[in-house]
Amino acid sequence: MFTGIIEELGSVKALRREAAGARITISAKLVLEGTAIGDSICVNGVCLTVVEKTGDSFSADVAKETLDVTNLGTLQTGSKVNLERALQLSARIGGHLVSGHVDAVGKVREKREEGSGWRLLFDAPKTVQRYLIKKGSVAIDGISLTVADVDAAGFSVAMIPHTAKQTTLGFKKPGDTVNLESDIIGKYVEKLVSGRIEGGVSIETLMKSGFA
Repeated sequence: MFTGIIEELGSVKALRREAAGARITISAKLVLEGTAIGDSICVNGVCLTVVEKTGDSFSADVAKETLDVTNLGTLQTGSKVNLERALQLSARIGGHLVSGHVDAVGKVREKREEGSGWRLLFDAPKTVQRYLIKKGSVAIDGISLTVADVDAAGFSVAMIPHTAKQTTLGFKKPGDTVNLESDIIGKYVEKLVSGRIEGGVSIETLMKSGFA
C-alpha cells in the first residue's frame, strides 16, 4: 500500500522484453534506502517487487498483465518515473490509500496555466469514471491528486508548482498517457452496496434504499 506522495524521480536504465513480460531497471537513490530484495516500490503508480538491487538502481519483473493494463511498456531508456516506497504503518498518510494496482490508462487532454500552477484535463475510460467524484481522490501515475471537476470524458485536477517540479506531471503534455487508479474506498463501497441492493447500484436505487 502507498500514499501517492512521490518520494523522488527515477529514470529508466533499461527495459528488457522477455517471453512473458519484461524486466525494468531504474536508477534511483532515496527509495533504495532501507529497501531489500522482495520489497515493493510504486513506479508510475504500479506496484513492483524489487528483484535486484545495486548502489544506484533496482530491477523489477513486469508481468504481461501489467504491461497490458498500464503504460510501463512504452517507457524508454532515460524516461523519468515517479517512485514511492511502500507505506509504513508509522508514517503520515499525506495523500490517500493507493494500492499500486492500475485500473486503466488515461490520456492528457489539455494542460493550461492557472494562477501560479496548472489545470490538467484527462480523458478516462468508463471503468475509472464511475468512481470519480468532485473533490475525491485519484492516483495519476502514482501521484495522489484531488479531482477538481468531472465531465463526460474524464476529469480535471489542479497542479501546484511543487507537484510539477517533483513528479512527471510537470513535463506531461496533451496526448501523453498516464496510469490511473481510482479511489479504493469507492470500489469497496460499491461492492458492499451492490450486494445489498438487487439489480445493482444507481442514484434511484440508492435513494430508495436510504443511501442518498
